[in-house]
Amino acid sequence: MMIAARTSLLALLVCWAFVALADVAVPPLSGRVVDQTGTLSAGDISSLTQKLKDLETRKGSQVAVLIVPTTAPEAIEQYSIRVAEAWKIGRKKIDDGALLVVAKNDRKLRIEVGYGLEGALTDVTASRIINEIIVPRFRTGDFAGGITAGVERMIAVIDGEKLPAPASRPQSSNLADHIGDAFPFLLFALLLGGRALTAMLGRLIGSVATGGVVGLLAWLILGSLALSCLAAAVAFILSMFSGSMGSSGGSSSWSGGGGSFSGSSSSSDSGGFSGGGGDFGGGGASGSW
Repeated sequence: MMIAARTSLLALLVCWAFVALADVAVPPLSGRVVDQTGTLSAGDISSLTQKLKDLETRKGSQVAVLIVPTTAPEAIEQYSIRVAEAWKIGRKKIDDGALLVVAKNDRKLRIEVGYGLEGALTDVTASRIINEIIVPRFRTGDFAGGITAGVERMIAVIDGEKLPAPASRPQSSNLADHIGDAFPFLLFALLLGGRALTAMLGRLIGSVATGGVVGLLAWLILGSLALSCLAAAVAFILSMFSGSMGSSGGSSSWSGGGGSFSGSSSSSDSGGFSGGGGDFGGGGASGSW
């Protein structure tokens, strides 16, 4: 009897382990729209992303869309709350996040709502958005149209909710965005100025002066002491190097420097979205088509 009981317990534990391992993994939050099925075109994703970005800028609220093939063996309600808890959409302590999850092969979808939006995006409202706006389009195969129309309705509801104003973005950040695009050209111009300074003041003093100017500009643009010191050090080294190589060698080094900074800038732009720390309590609605 004891051996049979142990065998049964072991079998039960193994089954639980397989079920746990079989759960669909929560994908990383790589953007406001995460499509793991290839349903949406690049243009659809770009358009939706811009709408959701505008909402966050205007209201502070975050909304994200996730499309997966299936949530099996979990129900979509269990899976969507796991995603919401992992992504932390919405602002911390305001909890003004919402998540639209579509399980395409299961023909199911759900709108998960953060605590702070439950007064506006109620269970009834979320259900109506699903059944009256999204599902009819899904039934005709218009997934992009259904998701877009549903998201637009969610945005309209959130726009009508009184929420704390979003934190104002520092003006220097906007300036940094524009300067980041032109950074290779600015770097080239600064190094030309560095060559002039080294010619007038000598290599060491001129390079120090160049590093100081670049560091000051970095401080004014980025507001970070660490980054400004790094920029000053790079400018100092490049100025010293270009001065020692002569005009042709300096030209080569400027080109390489510009390319490396340009690549760095584009990689940082691609990972700019993250959850704000919002909490979810299971509010929302589910549907199928």
